[in-house]
Amino acid sequence: MKSSRSFLALATATLLILASQLLAQGAPGRQGSAPPAAAAAKAGPEANLLPAEPVVSQRTGRFNGQTVSYTAEVGWLPIRDEGKPVARMGYVAYTKNGVTDAATRPLIISFNGGPGTASVWMHLGYTGPRRVTYDDEGFQQRPPAGLEDNPHSILDMADIVYVDPVGTGFSRMVEGEDLHKFHGKLADIQSVGDFILAFVNKKERWASPKFIIGESYGTTRAAGLAASVQSRFQMYLNGVILVSATELDVERGPDVEVATSLPTKTATAWYHKRLVSDLQPKPLRTVLAESEAFAMGEYLTALVKGDQLSDAERDTIAAKVARFTGLSKPFVLEANLRVSFDRHWKELLRDQRLTVGRLDTRYLGIDRDAAGERPEYSPEMADWNGPFGAAVNRYLRSELKYNPEMQYYIWGNVRPWTQDPQVNVGDMLRTAMRDNPYLKVLVQGGYYDAACDYFNAIYTMRHLQPGGEFKDRYRFAWYESGHMMYLRKADLKNANDDLRGFIAWALESVKDYPRKVK
Repeated sequence: MKSSRSFLALATATLLILASQLLAQGAPGRQGSAPPAAAAAKAGPEANLLPAEPVVSQRTGRFNGQTVSYTAEVGWLPIRDEGKPVARMGYVAYTKNGVTDAATRPLIISFNGGPGTASVWMHLGYTGPRRVTYDDEGFQQRPPAGLEDNPHSILDMADIVYVDPVGTGFSRMVEGEDLHKFHGKLADIQSVGDFILAFVNKKERWASPKFIIGESYGTTRAAGLAASVQSRFQMYLNGVILVSATELDVERGPDVEVATSLPTKTATAWYHKRLVSDLQPKPLRTVLAESEAFAMGEYLTALVKGDQLSDAERDTIAAKVARFTGLSKPFVLEANLRVSFDRHWKELLRDQRLTVGRLDTRYLGIDRDAAGERPEYSPEMADWNGPFGAAVNRYLRSELKYNPEMQYYIWGNVRPWTQDPQVNVGDMLRTAMRDNPYLKVLVQGGYYDAACDYFNAIYTMRHLQPGGEFKDRYRFAWYESGHMMYLRKADLKNANDDLRGFIAWALESVKDYPRKVK
């Protein structure tokens, strides 16, 4: 589900051409996967434990004020290499009953990231008909976790299929196959693309408007898939939704990286009431506007100057960085004006012997000691793992009656993961938008996400096509929560409503677009 920035900003535009050619070649040969090891790990017989046929049930729910009768289907589809089945990729699909014209019903393909995590987070947290119970602000309740209906699910408007990439959920390689065959940026994009094609063919959904939604590393996958399914299968999407977006391989220098991270540090300090007295009482969005302006103005200019800053300039900038981060000016000066995220998580509440989370900085952690450079763990992950792990097993096995004698892997063994530096998914998304002028993008995220920070995502989208030709084809939606912004109940409703608005916007008829010159 979560992404490391070490995977990002690696490729050049020239090498992207090679990546596009590899994607167009399709599944055979699995170009871009890791070179075969002398003794590659082989899959065991576990895939044979999966039921031969999908398990189907009829259900009813009330979503967005509408009563919807729908079919829930849990199963798997074969993933082939040169015609040979090599994996079984699992899914959970929800389809509204009584729809006679597929062209009137959008299809959403949903997954999470990691790389190496199942689709459980958005399935049972965000858009699905059932969700894990959390308190109103999105914090864990007493275990074991409960399940409740999700009245905000977008099933009133669209069908959804949740996909578990190979090695996650119940998805497995066939016995004797390379266990890590699909564990790399390009191979992962190809294998999930193969699933999408197989699902659309089997369910006869070519006439349906199609959307892809991914979270975290799933946004890396989604950006690549937009170009992959378009070039390999001539399947043109209507929309791509990026939840807690990664950098999408969009190049930026280290100074830009530091500058764009500042507003999230400001949001974190505001939440924990660590800002100076004239900033703290202001609304969050007002404070962030000030932080954003400083970050892209004085701060970035100062960072670029390096050792050419005068002592007076350095002192002035340090005071302003301290003002927007909740830290002391001496600490900022000692860090050469460049306070990394991990230092901020450790330093902000050090006087209380507390740390803050990475994926959601509202969470508080307790380390063994209060010294050191970085937190020893991520408190938000400790809060999320248990409830979602219990809930997905209860839901699939007891409610949907899909109960194979195997473990549902929320976190799969996907290492080593091939980084494929020749693949630039940001430029792949750009080319998909170039070749499909009706493709639109929605970026959603939380102000308190310090792993996939919101202002960095804004920078990414503004630099996909720097000339501005695509700026009327993407939208942002930000929420006062973290990486999994949908855990907070107010944001669960708002985010699903934003999805509905985006789907409607992406399906609008635009007369003569884009054939008219200015």
